[in-house]
Amino acid sequence: MPKITVSLPEAYVDALDSAANHARCSRTEIIHRAIEQHIEDFEDLSSCAERLRDSGDPVLPWEKAKDGLLD
Repeated sequence: MPKITVSLPEAYVDALDSAANHARCSRTEIIHRAIEQHIEDFEDLSSCAERLRDSGDPVLPWEKAKDGLLD
């Protein structure tokens, strides 16, 4: 597995150590989880942005969407 080196503010390192201690795992595991979650979120947002740019995708008026949520 490739390795990378990053510099972090001391406050981030302290928070990272606290999270690792609380979760009873390593700094590396906390960082892996954070990056994995960020990538998943980025992919979800990218997918949403693509759909918003798709002029062929039908748009549901807010009132109709709201009525569907309240049913």
